[in-house]
Amino acid sequence: MSRQKLRVLIVDDSASVRQILTSILNEDPDIEVMAAASDPFAAARRIQDEIPDVIILDIEMPRMDGLTFLRKIMAQRPIPVVICSTLTERGSDLMFEAFAAGAVEILPKPRVETRQALLESSSQLREAVKAAARARVRQRQQPRRTVEAKLTADAIIPPPVVGRVRPETDRIVCIGVSTGGTESLRDVLEVLPPDCPGILIVQHMPQGFTAAFARRLNGLCAIEVKEAEDGEPVLRGCAYIAPGARHMLLQRTGLRYHIAIKDGPPVSRHRPSADVLFRSAAQHAGRNALGIIMTGMGDDGANGLLEMRKLGAATRAQDEDSCVVFGMPKEAIARGAVDKVVSLTQIPREIMMWGTVGQMVSAG
Repeated sequence: MSRQKLRVLIVDDSASVRQILTSILNEDPDIEVMAAASDPFAAARRIQDEIPDVIILDIEMPRMDGLTFLRKIMAQRPIPVVICSTLTERGSDLMFEAFAAGAVEILPKPRVETRQALLESSSQLREAVKAAARARVRQRQQPRRTVEAKLTADAIIPPPVVGRVRPETDRIVCIGVSTGGTESLRDVLEVLPPDCPGILIVQHMPQGFTAAFARRLNGLCAIEVKEAEDGEPVLRGCAYIAPGARHMLLQRTGLRYHIAIKDGPPVSRHRPSADVLFRSAAQHAGRNALGIIMTGMGDDGANGLLEMRKLGAATRAQDEDSCVVFGMPKEAIARGAVDKVVSLTQIPREIMMWGTVGQMVSAG
């Protein structure tokens, strides 16, 4: 018996974009576009007849903007929504409003709406739809067919040396997160005190958004949150977000940590990749590191977290109940990479307990 296809509703005021997105999605045997609507009013009428598994939604549309429609959906009948829009960093406030309103994923739509431009992101679009279909969406109050080669972290950094002893130094925290991560990271970082350990974060996010994402979090948190820069030191009370489309690595000179930002191919189909960050932490920090893998689709970070654990690092995974998508944590757990599974609300406490023990060891 054939598997039931994911039913998708496309909402975009451009007829050419609707046609191209429909073609891209229908090429995947697991996806079927049930309808394409030119505005939210037409979409609402279509939803009355059939509830889609996923909605692909533009932001800038006549009659009713996509953000307003998203809020109405989440207040009345939550459905997984993927935003596909021309939003850039200049529209980052709208992007974060969309995440806060319940969007599962946001994909940039090329400004030049040609078939070739959209086809280049077809794999990413299909992956986002499948991730959204698995996402846990909650009611909110209203106010790819081309398969790329899947590279490992070997493409960026050599494997760590097992058995190498690393001197005790400041403790470091590395976090890998994807779908559902923007709001989850906010929940974690908002409650951390200014004396928390230095934190390196890989959040799968398109180029151009990470600087605005870091600024937004910095305005909400007691700690400093910034987009990571090549060569800068890792300091206590600071969280560093990997720049979109570039890998972030932890490096060390003597007893001091610093950040390296590198170009290179996608690893585990992502750039930045959690596998790359985790491997660098295993290599340069070992037992002085805490690795945390959070909500997201796929398996990026699972192998790197296992390497961290093998070299003495503490490792944590977010539990299924608090994940938007229990993909990355599930893969890490299955591979034996995790020594403790915790809820989202427990993660800040795990970070501070880890940092406190490290301070006591250093003082001793």
